[in-house]
Amino acid sequence: MADYGFSTLSVHAGAQPDPATGARATPIYQTTAYAFEDADHAAALFNLQVFGNIYTRIMNPTTAVLEERVAALENGRAGLACASGHAAQLLTFHTLMQPGAEIVAARQLYGGSVNQFSQGFAKFDWHTRWADTTDPDSFKRAITDKTKALYCESIANPGGIITDLEPLAKIAHDAGVPLIVDNTLASPYLIRPLEWGADIVIHSATKFLGGHGNSMAGVIVDGGTFDWGSGKFPTLSEPCPSYHGMKMWETFGDMAFAVATRVLGLRDLGPSLSPMNAFLVLTGTETLPLRMQKHCDNALVVARWLKANPKVAWVNYAGLEDNASYAMHQKYCPKGAGSVFTFGVKGGYEAGVKLVNSVRLFSHLANVGDTRSLIIHPASTTHRQLSDEGRIKAGAGPDVVRLSIGIEDSADIIADLVQALE
Repeated sequence: MADYGFSTLSVHAGAQPDPATGARATPIYQTTAYAFEDADHAAALFNLQVFGNIYTRIMNPTTAVLEERVAALENGRAGLACASGHAAQLLTFHTLMQPGAEIVAARQLYGGSVNQFSQGFAKFDWHTRWADTTDPDSFKRAITDKTKALYCESIANPGGIITDLEPLAKIAHDAGVPLIVDNTLASPYLIRPLEWGADIVIHSATKFLGGHGNSMAGVIVDGGTFDWGSGKFPTLSEPCPSYHGMKMWETFGDMAFAVATRVLGLRDLGPSLSPMNAFLVLTGTETLPLRMQKHCDNALVVARWLKANPKVAWVNYAGLEDNASYAMHQKYCPKGAGSVFTFGVKGGYEAGVKLVNSVRLFSHLANVGDTRSLIIHPASTTHRQLSDEGRIKAGAGPDVVRLSIGIEDSADIIADLVQALE
């Protein structure tokens, strides 16, 4: 469906009427396993000689529609859905890393990702060297012969910095490693990182892709353009013991990463997506362009109002003309700067806590990308596990309040902030 527009792909990509019943909505295939045609068919499936359904831990027809749709929206080669955004990161690096290997990652990441990269991955003997999103050369300086990937967020959470992807892609490719971009906050409606040189895109589909705060999911999209045959990634280039010495890159070409991540990572680690959650996220994608535009329009109105409010110390939203990321907003996502941004309430940490305890329309919870407007004080919640210095570096200092602006009427959103600030 490559010739269709974004809104059409949001509704139709990957889906067709159910061949058995004629059902127009994608059915929820609530099954653990699938009957084989005969012994030869089963053997061919297990040998990866043909593609098909074996077991829902590895693949499922409902999930397959979601995978194809998100891959189409990102203009990628193939998709893989899993249980959460963190699972998507784990599966991606499980394919690329070996003990002792390193990642160069932007320090301006979601606090949970910082913790996963610095603490959780260390248990696999994977290590992270940190760089600064605003300084592409800092990534270059951090690269060593152990580096397996560069990693960033297209729009950083919670700081709202829009990453200059083009120079990062060049730095990564000059070093012979892929650029991996978490595109959760932008969604493919605002930014398609593969078109700016990225090689792999990751989503917490829990957020804007699903959009309704009712389901957990992660999606990985393989751009299909990276050369995995350099020997730097033995999982992809060397004989695979699980499949009788098959070489993934040699056998599957531009789908090698996606296939290996499914049949080695998802198969063995097991963070599969439930068919029900796949269905819910798939339904959410149908309204993605409508929701994202409303999110962005509302966010700009609210950010401008906050900037003029005497009880607010500062507002960090890339859609504001004087913001440091405004030029990147114009370059990478001119339709909008997203709906998640931060501001500082005068009075610091205590004032931030008081504010989130005083809202009525906003929901105080640890999520973004919902149809509802959400608020949180990162220093006391999502980034609590970091040191004071680490929180500041991640854009989650003591006075920071993060908003995820929903699709309600902007006047009602502002009215709630008025009463809460008062």
